[in-house]
Amino acid sequence: MSETQQTATTQRHLNVTIIGAGIGGLAAALILQRKGAQVTVLEQSEAVSEVGAGLQITPNGLAVLTALKLNDAVAWSSQRAKAVVLRAHRDGAEVLRLDLDQYAADLRYYFVHRADLIKILVVAAREAGVQVRLLQKVERVDCGPKPIVHLANGAQCGGDLVIGADGLHSQARRALNVASQPFFTGQVAWRAIVPNHSKLPAEAQVFMGPGCHLVAYPLRDGAMVNLVAVQERRAWAEEGWHLPDDPENMRGAFAGFGGEAHQLLSQVQDCALWGLFRHPVAPHWHRGAVALLGDAAHPTLPFMAQGGNLALEDAWVLGEALAAQSGDIPAALETYQRHRQDRATKVVGAASRNAWKYHLRPPFSWPAHQILKLGGRFAPQKMVSQFDWIYRYDVTKQG
Repeated sequence: MSETQQTATTQRHLNVTIIGAGIGGLAAALILQRKGAQVTVLEQSEAVSEVGAGLQITPNGLAVLTALKLNDAVAWSSQRAKAVVLRAHRDGAEVLRLDLDQYAADLRYYFVHRADLIKILVVAAREAGVQVRLLQKVERVDCGPKPIVHLANGAQCGGDLVIGADGLHSQARRALNVASQPFFTGQVAWRAIVPNHSKLPAEAQVFMGPGCHLVAYPLRDGAMVNLVAVQERRAWAEEGWHLPDDPENMRGAFAGFGGEAHQLLSQVQDCALWGLFRHPVAPHWHRGAVALLGDAAHPTLPFMAQGGNLALEDAWVLGEALAAQSGDIPAALETYQRHRQDRATKVVGAASRNAWKYHLRPPFSWPAHQILKLGGRFAPQKMVSQFDWIYRYDVTKQG
């Protein structure tokens, strides 16, 4: 029997339960099912969908989607980013343009509606044979060689492997790690989607203001614009993505923003507000036959657009580790954590340090903007490539 046949046989007898039908959970389900495992995904919502939010698929995440042959579907439902433009908040004057078409022409960045990416993944997973069970709220997870997932309705399930892809408030993480207290960063963020009346091009516009910034980019066919507005403040806000807020609060926080930013904010009719908390990367990603993936292992702030992309990387590495270990789940999970923990920690750290660059106040903002302008004029390639260690990383080609 060949090594490929042995791996396929081993995977075919592996029963996997994945908690959470988000980007990472569905990607892991698809990868493992295609390798021969029998995968069930537990989702607490009544439907597998994410509404009202955009996200950025960067080249490192796209590498995984390409390996899964989903890149064309993503491209058809997204806007390909051609540039990142930093602007002054008062009038929208351009400070720095990072031209991706010119200085990163071999890479692809996409602006995608989260609901569209989730749909692509869940359709592919179901076509591969993954079972997705809705309205399955997990109360706790018992670790061990044969893990048990306890559901709120009194039922139990498990299998040979349980993967916690259940986000910030992961029950699987609680089973593997001592509870840690997240640290409020002193920042809150609003999300909203508005019509693209001004025909905003396929560029990420970052309007930089004192103690706050606004990011805007188009979605789908360009008919709508995704807004993420971040403000520094002492007042605490609850952590979560879907907490409704009054649009007037959002507009009030950014009252000093003019030009295009003002026009976009004036169109907001519905928005969500959440507090930005810094969580430590989990020290333990596995025990027995339970493993963590995505935000459950390494929650990240949104300032490098890496939450979903890191989850895609995790899913790929976990699938490869399980295939390579021929049924030795503990050894595979140890390999998975060893290959992922340092990179995730480094990216999370970079995201935590990135927001201040957009929040400078006078008298520091003017000279900082002049330095950015000079960098864009005399070293544009260097400005674009400063985060190549994140974006050019292709986990599907790592040894």
